[in-house]
Amino acid sequence: MAKRPIFTPNFNGFPYVDTIDIEFKWHPGFAKSQLQKSIASLHAAAEKLNKISPILEISSKSTSRLGVSLSAFNLSLKTQNGQRMSVECAYQGSKVFENGGPYHELYLGSSLEAKKDERLHNSGNLVAFNFCGEDFPTEPKTAFYDWLYMAALYQKEKDFVKNLEVFEGFSDIVFNPNRSINCQARAAALFVSLSKNGLIDEKIFRDKDHYLALIIGKDVLPPTEPNPTQDTFQFSNLTV
Repeated sequence: MAKRPIFTPNFNGFPYVDTIDIEFKWHPGFAKSQLQKSIASLHAAAEKLNKISPILEISSKSTSRLGVSLSAFNLSLKTQNGQRMSVECAYQGSKVFENGGPYHELYLGSSLEAKKDERLHNSGNLVAFNFCGEDFPTEPKTAFYDWLYMAALYQKEKDFVKNLEVFEGFSDIVFNPNRSINCQARAAALFVSLSKNGLIDEKIFRDKDHYLALIIGKDVLPPTEPNPTQDTFQFSNLTV
């Protein structure tokens, strides 16, 4: 048996995402076929025990094309100068360490190359993020990753994003909260929750203080335009 979290949007407001740990039968091995069996087992247990259905697995192991496309390795965002990169490359290439970074050249490579770059493990403690010249703090711990992921979603067509709203929960079979902090499934649930709560607009991506206040539960004003067009503004180097 194993435990993995299911992330569900909270439409009642802060903290916007609920995390529900589900115990399920794990199918040993990390072959895609084995992981997909574990995904099916996890979703079946969540539906039986907690009445959560449907659930979207967001990872490269997902049986859903949508889930695969939303993997941080595949989901891309576009900067003001037209540069396109995966969320994973944007995250890894923006890390600033005690003894090095940010390694912005990782923006140009593959997601796997960015994640495995040795400098990320040999440059001391993580102290900040710098995305295309914009500084970002390391606290709250998932704030920067979630921000990048949601910015990439916001750049998508509205019909694409609407597809997410039919799901009651999101999973990532390889995410283990005992070993990792950031999770693409949680970021997707946060986006859906903020969207349904009328809190997704350009200010989240233009004003990081506004965004940080929002996700730690400080009172913020709702968007003045709940459905802005996608190409009406730019957050420094980020086009959304």
